[in-house]
Order: sequence, then structure tokens, then C-alpha cells
Amino acid sequence: MKYDLVVVGGRVAGSIAAYHAAKNGLQVLMLEGNPEIGTPVQCAGGVSDSFFRSTGIKPLPEFTCTRINAAAINGPYGASITTRNPIIKGYIIERKIFDKYLALRAADSGADVLAGSRVKDLMFQDGSVSGVKFRGPDGTHGVESDIVIAADGIQSGVGRMAGLDTRFRPGELCSCAQYEVAGFDVDDETMEFYFGSTFAPSGYLWVFPKGDGRANVGVGIRRTRCSDNGPLHYLNRFISRAGCSRLEFNAGAVPVGGPIRKTYTDGLLVVGDAAGQVDPLTGGGIHVAAECAMIAADVATDAIDSQRTDSGFLSKYEGIWRERIGKNLERSLKFRKVLDGLSDDELDSLIRSFEGKDLNSISKISLLKILRDYPGILKMLKCML
Repeated sequence: MKYDLVVVGGRVAGSIAAYHAAKNGLQVLMLEGNPEIGTPVQCAGGVSDSFFRSTGIKPLPEFTCTRINAAAINGPYGASITTRNPIIKGYIIERKIFDKYLALRAADSGADVLAGSRVKDLMFQDGSVSGVKFRGPDGTHGVESDIVIAADGIQSGVGRMAGLDTRFRPGELCSCAQYEVAGFDVDDETMEFYFGSTFAPSGYLWVFPKGDGRANVGVGIRRTRCSDNGPLHYLNRFISRAGCSRLEFNAGAVPVGGPIRKTYTDGLLVVGDAAGQVDPLTGGGIHVAAECAMIAADVATDAIDSQRTDSGFLSKYEGIWRERIGKNLERSLKFRKVLDGLSDDELDSLIRSFEGKDLNSISKISLLKILRDYPGILKMLKCML
């Protein structure tokens, strides 16, 4: 059977792309390499209200754990501030259930979904991608399609098969380790973040509450800053002090060096982690991946309707997503580099300078007055902005 679109990858980016393309009237096949969609978990599960607004997805009780209204930012030596900025508001979700919900939504909209099906090669016609070869539970198959969307994560091979450079250098990857724990003392409405070399050098430690004393507790560290002690070392040290039970362990990597240079070619688009479409400051990728997936689905629909699946037409995808979110990703990358340059003393002092202040009402002038006490930060900002 020939499909209009094959989506490789059944996580957030893949399922949302498949759903919107099918709703647009395309015949869609979505392939997921893992035997079960949603596992293994590779996310802390924090999702903002803006994600649900932009995607039209309702935060259903079946996959939402807790309502988040605040975030606590903790420094290396005890400085701490809490913000209730509206952009913080959202939910901690159960990713296993949420990912499967998204895949089911895509299937209900008309997409064919196959788990346990790993792409081994691409098919080409006149130099353009024209389908995929994959190995599933019942053997090896070849499926033709007008367009392929590669949403297969940072270990993506599909983009490289099409001639795109989807590799990430070690310094562009954040190594992460996470436990789901029980018996943890945490405010169910507040996410907690810990910064500094004690907790996570060149990264941060997070505590995301899931209700009833459960939480996702994890550490992310950029690989070039990892010595012999990786994220699991810092995570175990933090967890050992809490006296909690460990229900589940997950590990993975997140691209935090910004998007890849080119996310399209003849007959193919790259979306989500595979494209480096992740906020470099927070490592969050759900919202960005969802927006890019919707753009990819719409561009693929227009391309097939116009019978133009060449790179010239598909370049519209990159133009649109870079215009909508590219500048935000660039700004986040700059901020992350500023934070990387701070010592523990500077970081703790900076956080302490905001203690007792209403972060939502701080003006630019007030911020500059605070930053003038930190010439190192101002110098880095001047060089980078």
C-alpha cells in the first residue's frame, strides 16, 4: 500500500504530526521502533498551559498527575526564590499514558499506527525520498510514500539516511538520569530546581511532584562537563538524603545546542529531538516539538496537494518554524551560556538578590541595578546580546 505520509517515531512530535496530517485528509502511517509507545520514559513530564492551548489538547485526568502553580529555584549554598509567573503554570503528566493517548488520538483520526517497527532504510525515486523499509514483528516491509517525517529522536538515523547532518556533538548533549520516587516531601503545586556544581555541574537537578508523595527527581548535565561523575552520581547523592523509595529509573540524552542546520530535503522533514528542536536553557522539548510537528503536517499537506514534494517547496517548513520559534531558541541558548559562565558563588548570590522580591513585577531597570553588582554577568551579556 502507498501512503501520502509516513511518520517515523511515535512520541509527541510523531503522534501530533500524524494526527494533524490525518485530520487534513492524508493517508498516514506512523512507525514506532519500541514495542510499546510511551516506553521507555525519557522526560520529566512538565507541560505548560500554553502547550494545551496551542495544540487544542485537553489536560485530562487520565494523564495529568498534579497542577503546577509555582517553581522554586535553589542555589548551591541555600539561596532560594519561588515564582508564580503565569508561564510556570501547567501540569506534571504521566508520559507513558500521555504518549499512548496521543498515538491513539492519531489512530482515531485515521492514521495507521505500528509499534515495534524500526526503519532500516529509505526508498528513493529520482533522488527524492519515496518511502521507507522497516522491520516489524511480522518481518521486513517496504512502504512507498510521498513524504517522510523523521521524528525518531536524537538517535535518529532517518535524517542521515536522506543525507542531512542530524548528528550532535558531545557538548550539545545533556546526559540525564531520573527516578520516580515515593515517600518524598514536596509541595504538590511547586516544581523545584537546584543549580550549582554540588547538585549538577553545567545543568540542574529537578523535582517534579506527582501527588501523594510521588515525584520525578532527575539530573541533567552537559556531557563535556561530566567528569568521572555522571548525572547518576549526583542524582543518587541527592536521593540518598531524602530517604525515599525508588519506583522507576530512566536515563537518556537531550540535545541542548540548538537546532540542526537543515531540517528538510527532497521528500523528507525532520521534527522534534531529531531536529534539535529543544529549548537549550531548560532542555524542555514537548511544546517546541508539538508546534513544529503541526507546522510539518500542514506543509506536508500543502506539498502533496500541490504535487510538490521537492526540497524547494518543503523549505517552507523550516522558514515557518524558524520564524515562529527560532529566535526564542537562540535567546535561550545565549542565556544558557551566561549561566554556564557563573561560579557557584555568583550563582548563589544572584539568586539571593531576588529573595523576597516579586519576580513578576521586576522592571528592566531594577534588573540592571541588581546585575551591576555582577560585572562578570554584564560582560558576558554584552558580548552575547
